Amino acid sequence: MKTVVITGASRGIGHATAVRFLAEGWRVITCARADVPAECKLDRNWTAHFPVDLSDPTAIEGFTKQVIDHLDGDPLHALVNNAGVSPKTSFKERLGVLNGSLDRWREVFELNFFAPLRLARAFATPLGKSKGAIVNITSIAGHYVHPFAGSAYSTSKAALSGLTREMAAEFANLGVRVNAVAPGEIKTGMLAPEYEALIPRIPLDRMGVPEDVASCVFRLCTEEFGYVTGTEVYITGGQHLL
Repeated sequence: MKTVVITGASRGIGHATAVRFLAEGWRVITCARADVPAECKLDRNWTAHFPVDLSDPTAIEGFTKQVIDHLDGDPLHALVNNAGVSPKTSFKERLGVLNGSLDRWREVFELNFFAPLRLARAFATPLGKSKGAIVNITSIAGHYVHPFAGSAYSTSKAALSGLTREMAAEFANLGVRVNAVAPGEIKTGMLAPEYEALIPRIPLDRMGVPEDVASCVFRLCTEEFGYVTGTEVYITGGQHLL
């Protein structure tokens, strides 16, 4: 049985991704700041969930040790770096270049950029055992100025896109593939009503759903994409074309 670690799995894209891997018969290990829905724990293949704040480097160290202990020497076949944050200022404005504290910027980068780096390093050995895969969840906002995503979020996701490229080159020495998916407007509980105004900018004329992202993430972790690395897949309904 193959094993995947998915971060930020209590809701939205992360949760849909966990459900997809479970449906495909994988063993799933997850983490999030919140717990997962109780009914999900009824699946015997959802073997562990760890509440953890991945913006805290010390917490990451503890989490990775727990996962490696849980693996008990078994290989890890995939790591999905999904956890992320898109904060606003106290006035509910975008956290931009000219507003918001730099400490808030550092918090965003700690979770959106450094956490994937720390986790990839920590799990390099078990991933190498399986010649596995890493998928980083980036964003369409990392590639152009988004009307609602803040500058801190957008630049952190742009940095994660660049990190994906560099990770792909270095992890290739271990036989591990590294790719990214860049979602556009996806219907999750965190999506604000104003995002509906963006639908006319989407050629497929609808928002995506978490399952659209989950299916792509899953395929990137399989042998069907065994010769694909260093790639970023846009899951935007064509929005990135305009």
